[in-house]
Amino acid sequence: MSTRTLLTEQDSGGSVISRVRRTVLPGGLRVITESMPGIRSASIGVWVGAGSRDESPTLSGASHFLEHLLFKGTGSRSAMDLSVAMDTVGGEFNAFTAKEYTCFHARVLDEDLSLAVDVLGDMVTSSVVTGEDVEAERAVILDEIAMHDDDPDDVVHNLHAAKAWGRSPLGRPIAGTVDSIRTLSRQQVMRYYRTRYRPENIVVAVAGNLEHGAAVAMVRTAFGRAGFLADRAARPRPMRPGDRFKKGATGEVFAARPFEQVNLVLGVNALARNDERRYTLGVLNATLGGGTSSRLFQEVRERRGLAYSVYSFVSQYSDAGVLGVAAGCLPGKTDALLRVVRAELRSLADEGLTGDELERGKGQLRRGLVLGLEDSTSRMTRIAKAELLYDELPSIDEVIRRVDAVTLEDVRLLAKQLFSQRETLAVVGPSGTR
Repeated sequence: MSTRTLLTEQDSGGSVISRVRRTVLPGGLRVITESMPGIRSASIGVWVGAGSRDESPTLSGASHFLEHLLFKGTGSRSAMDLSVAMDTVGGEFNAFTAKEYTCFHARVLDEDLSLAVDVLGDMVTSSVVTGEDVEAERAVILDEIAMHDDDPDDVVHNLHAAKAWGRSPLGRPIAGTVDSIRTLSRQQVMRYYRTRYRPENIVVAVAGNLEHGAAVAMVRTAFGRAGFLADRAARPRPMRPGDRFKKGATGEVFAARPFEQVNLVLGVNALARNDERRYTLGVLNATLGGGTSSRLFQEVRERRGLAYSVYSFVSQYSDAGVLGVAAGCLPGKTDALLRVVRAELRSLADEGLTGDELERGKGQLRRGLVLGLEDSTSRMTRIAKAELLYDELPSIDEVIRRVDAVTLEDVRLLAKQLFSQRETLAVVGPSGTR
């Protein structure tokens, strides 16, 4: 077992306000904590380096299916027991699945941290996944897929991903498809569980009013069940390799749906997650469509009244990335909306930002960073992603410094590179829209 301090932050008087430490347990399981003296809560996240892009076509949706199933009970606790344990102490617990990872998380009073660690450790290491539970949850997930299929925003984003990434795992919906969920067997899900949920592929992150050694002891006890940490030769699994950038396909795709309005996503290939220009991309995204003062909001909604909702977004993976614009409008305004959006992208590519726009974009990123890290859950998420997905954990001051270092020329060059590419356009709306 090895332990080291990754980061110590102090206030202006020299008092420690945060300390991040990391311990590797037998089996390769990593425990990373952030001590936050002065608060009374604690948050824990069990982050598994397995998501929807780890699935073969026949296993599409298995990560999300398994996420649901781990709440159904273990060898020592029923589903009701798990819920009662957390409700009794006023705790919150939930989970989510992404394309490259799955997270199970809880937030409790600091005095109840050992219970939260024990409950999540029991779920992740010792779920029984019965055939009865598989069938019950299959129906729930099919309902969830149907719900998303009725949401225009979900439909158009899934359509855009399918066009950009084709049959690769990045192009498939996280929840899977109706066909894949109907055919997934308990044996397939259990095999995926035992193969992917290994200690070397797991990061346990804890933040709040805690002491690192005590948190490590809790995790070691909770995850030591049934020999889960027995392989002393195992080492932490390295980050997902991303040395070769994958480009998404370009072109247009349309899906007819009986919605009242048209929803669209217009995207271009952007940057992978660890690209050193990610702070420049953040500033560009903020000024393009990240708030009410952004170019898209002002030009599309305020000046022209072409759409109620318009925004830009960034999706980044280990080896791929997208910068996109999403909007919804009445069917008769689709062409005008696209003309205005494309004109704004060309303007950014040709002329870049103004000085005022640059400062507003930096201000949005700084504010989002600082205000978003004022609770234990956000702190837990930050240190977990640093360990699982990134190759560093910069201090908050260092991140702010990197944001402040972005120049007008940096943004202009990146905008020119991104917006001179061919686009991927997905449109969902009534028949005859396009």
